[in-house]
Amino acid sequence: MTGDPPAMAPGTPSTTRGSSAGRSAADERLIGRLLIAVTYVAVGLLSAGVLLMIADGISPLSGGPNLDLATLGAQLLALEPAAFLWLGLIAVVAAPIGRVIVSAVAFARDADWLMVGISLGILAVIAIGVGSALTVTV
Repeated sequence: MTGDPPAMAPGTPSTTRGSSAGRSAADERLIGRLLIAVTYVAVGLLSAGVLLMIADGISPLSGGPNLDLATLGAQLLALEPAAFLWLGLIAVVAAPIGRVIVSAVAFARDADWLMVGISLGILAVIAIGVGSALTVTV
């Protein structure tokens, strides 16, 4: 009995799963930091857009310009409110997409191929939704 390894409590990870669990916790912290950072950027951009709208005397109910990615940089440099609002909205949409991408990479590192497939399926659904939205004209 003295040579037997100590019994493990139920729910305690084994030493072989411990490294994977530690990696998963680190991945979750990375994902959390990513979401927090993107959220702060989005709030900052949206706030700047609203303040610029107020400074320019633009009503938020007056509608807005269409998204034109080709001129977004020039609009941003010209401090046009629409550029900040569009970038803020893009950041809000990009946050969950970024989370799925980081999760898929983490699952691939852990060789959890089922979850990699599910993550890629989610990204495919998002891509189909974005692609179909871009083809619709109003």
